[in-house]
Amino acid sequence: MGDSSLQNFIEGVRSAWGPLTSELVAASRAQAEQLVRASPAEPWLAQLHRDQPASQELYRDPGHGFILLAHTEPGGLYRPPHDHGRSWVIYAVQSGEMEMRTYARVEDPETGVRLVQRDSRIVRAGEAQAYLPGDIHDTRCLTEQALLYRFTERDLRVEDRQEHRLTRYQQRNGVWTVEAK
Repeated sequence: MGDSSLQNFIEGVRSAWGPLTSELVAASRAQAEQLVRASPAEPWLAQLHRDQPASQELYRDPGHGFILLAHTEPGGLYRPPHDHGRSWVIYAVQSGEMEMRTYARVEDPETGVRLVQRDSRIVRAGEAQAYLPGDIHDTRCLTEQALLYRFTERDLRVEDRQEHRLTRYQQRNGVWTVEAK
């Protein structure tokens, strides 16, 4: 294994990598849960705490394409409901707390698309949450600040900006619906 938690994460995910299966998600989530328990004394993590980047790429796998990002979220930051297109994602909280709610997309011929909230979960430091392709969720930072990792199986900028596969939602008349383009 590597000499840091970050290197151990990379090696662990790489060794489990393959097509999307329950086993791959479980192995990647377990690796993410180990990563959020890294010692704050590790240089890469100490730097994240010091710099507090809004978004920083920690690793991009040249062979498999998965990406690990770090995000420092300020208290109250809310990211409205969205999906990640064809990608699956794991959020892992290193410090702070995040609320993550999930939704089902309901299509009604009379009223159109609307979201129905399915669940709400507080994700605390040391915990990880996985979302599969098509899962709809939002996030809110509940503490003064949170440091979280977002592991994606592919580059979401390509998925969003070039291939237009991500769906974002907005609230209209008290109902979450597809974002107007």
